[in-house]
Amino acid sequence: MYAIVDIETTGGHASANGITEIAICLHDGKKVTKRYSTLVNPRRDIPIYIRALTGITNEMVADAPPFEDVAADIYHLLHGKIFIAHNVNFDYSFVRYHLASAGYDLQCNKLCTVRLSRKILLGLPSYSLGKLCRHLGIDNESRHRAMGDADATAELFNMLLRNDKDDHIKQALKANSKEQVLPPNLPKKALLELPSTPGVYYFHDEKGKVIYVGKAKNLKKRVSSHFTGNNPGQQRQEFLKNIHQITHQVCGTELIAFVLEAVEIKRLWPKYNRAMKRFEHAYGLYAYEDQRGYMRLAVDKHRKHTGTIYTCNTLFEGRSIVNQLIERFALCPKFCFIQTNTATCTGVATDQCACTGIEPADTYNQKVALAIAELNQALPTFAIRDEGRTDDEHSCILVEKGKFYGMGYISHYFQVEDVQQLKNHITPYPGNDYIRNLIAGYADKFPQRKVLFS
Repeated sequence: MYAIVDIETTGGHASANGITEIAICLHDGKKVTKRYSTLVNPRRDIPIYIRALTGITNEMVADAPPFEDVAADIYHLLHGKIFIAHNVNFDYSFVRYHLASAGYDLQCNKLCTVRLSRKILLGLPSYSLGKLCRHLGIDNESRHRAMGDADATAELFNMLLRNDKDDHIKQALKANSKEQVLPPNLPKKALLELPSTPGVYYFHDEKGKVIYVGKAKNLKKRVSSHFTGNNPGQQRQEFLKNIHQITHQVCGTELIAFVLEAVEIKRLWPKYNRAMKRFEHAYGLYAYEDQRGYMRLAVDKHRKHTGTIYTCNTLFEGRSIVNQLIERFALCPKFCFIQTNTATCTGVATDQCACTGIEPADTYNQKVALAIAELNQALPTFAIRDEGRTDDEHSCILVEKGKFYGMGYISHYFQVEDVQQLKNHITPYPGNDYIRNLIAGYADKFPQRKVLFS
């Protein structure tokens, strides 16, 4: 037995919106056997644009029952049925969420008439319910009202049953089928074609624009995980609705996938990625000349488009490096902003310190230049050599003087003898502290995969 459902709501996600109308058509596989419809008081204002779309006003629902008063009837109509709707995950998430709030746990198999129409009624210009009805000659005089749309979906389902020569409906109901959880506009083939290897995947919208980038140790498993569960939140519902295609890049290792994901998020700026969009260097070590001609070292918040000697995640890390340079090269703590009070300078040979004006600027600046040179020289240059995408290659990530340079894949038969030679065979990428820390942590964990260059 099938239950064909349509709802009208106050907004696009269940956790912050109410149902204003619900209609259910029970279907025995041949015809509709029972109809149920009711307005629902959502106990909140219906936005004006939804009032204009559906025709359901605040006055119309003022005397309607709240959802909890009809929850028992709705649950018993749906329990044990196959839940059908046009974009089923939207309607199901709403109904299930509000039933749960009323104390009922709805668990149903689902069928989506959007997905089924794409498989059974091939080549149509649009699969929205309104355009499908017009194309197929299905009358719906109550568009955007629950009973009108439920009846239209029921008639569409009859057509799908009659034209399902390849048993798509039967296949969709199998326990191991992905059809019940996939977004309405995503072809099942797009998921089946994903390999079970490390890589980066891209979700595209209807126009082909990348809206999300992710990384995976196992591409097929990770992408599938996006579509499980029934989270009623607005972001998830909108996210799933906008996924029309998936592309991917296979990576030799999970580390390559992590790095490439970070690079691609900064390059593409996808709509639904948030975590790494705002990642920037937290602090930088700067050198500048003051009005008296003395070179100053300072750790400050990182500023875009300014030259830094070194970048770091924390103020503590930056100051620790400066303290080491002060001790090693007898630099002035005041001129490095480590000592900020007005007391006597705590540096070496304070009676000759630069901050007193006794040490000439050119002499002091030579020490600062040596300190910067040694810091640059001390920053490591190394490569991470690891598994490739195929058996006859290996992956390679290059860090040059402490900064991520790039990565790529090199044949096992090619011998790399110096950094410049390696650069000619890998792709340069922009880096940041997040990427640098990823690589440094991996190198510490797997030192045998680290190749040092002098």
